[in-house]
Amino acid sequence: MRRALAPAAPVAASRRAVACVARWMTLRAVLCAALWGAVAAAPGEARAADPRVVTLGGAVTETAFALGAGTALVGVDDTSMFPAAARALPKVGYFRNVAAEGIASLRPDRVIAGAGSGPQAALGQLEQLGMRVVALPEAFDAAAALERVRLIGTALGRDAAAQALLAGMREDLDQVAAALAGAKSEPRVLFLLGAGRGAPMASGGRTAADAMIRLARARNAVEGFVGYKALNPESAVAAAPDVILTTRETLEALGSSEALLRLPELAQTRAARAGRLVALDGVYLLGFGPRLAHALRDLAAALHPELRMPTLRQRAWVEAAR
Repeated sequence: MRRALAPAAPVAASRRAVACVARWMTLRAVLCAALWGAVAAAPGEARAADPRVVTLGGAVTETAFALGAGTALVGVDDTSMFPAAARALPKVGYFRNVAAEGIASLRPDRVIAGAGSGPQAALGQLEQLGMRVVALPEAFDAAAALERVRLIGTALGRDAAAQALLAGMREDLDQVAAALAGAKSEPRVLFLLGAGRGAPMASGGRTAADAMIRLARARNAVEGFVGYKALNPESAVAAAPDVILTTRETLEALGSSEALLRLPELAQTRAARAGRLVALDGVYLLGFGPRLAHALRDLAAALHPELRMPTLRQRAWVEAAR
């Protein structure tokens, strides 16, 4: 008597289970290889003395270099472009969409993840494999940016270096704040991101762009929503911006400043007609990293030409060629 065939669904489920087990075993194998390699390379040496670190987020990577820990980095995310040395490191993908296997293959001891890094399932897998994952909070104001530097310093075992970096950042921020105290007006600023890939996206509340605009003694020209929202000609005219702010990456995607100002969503605004456009590097402007005071000074100088902004002291961590 012939045995009846099993239903297809259990077979499919079984295959999925096998795939999951295989995936888990691959991750375990990667970690075991990492641990064995470390022990073989330095028998008897405390592993904490020579950490292997992956950083997720351009500002996180920048801070690690500013703390003198660049040699500890074995991998970074795709937004980590500063300093120049970061560009040569292995990339693990966009920080919001990383894969556990790619990070684990680099054999890190710890992963320092900026706010928004994920997915959480991938970070959880890394923790299950024994890696320490340091999840950092958002840093959308000066105090939070300084606290994030302290946390990264602790995660890297460089507390003294972090205190020195913080002292320099505070000094620079105080000078910029003192100059901004003389601002006589608050220009309306419209920040745009991603123009050239469809309708430009305007920055609302609770974003790094909104925070930088406010720190620079200006007003966000769009209100009433959180995050980013596609801009249309009617809402742009209603926003009545005095200045259009964007990133250099956005201009590169479009081809030129003129191309941005000619967009139908912007062409009828007074800022576009006056040609008032400010473009800064994305991570520099929005990262809230060690160069925060310098980015704020540059933005404030463009928004308040009547002010005499300070010449900040040369800082090692600001030099792109390091």
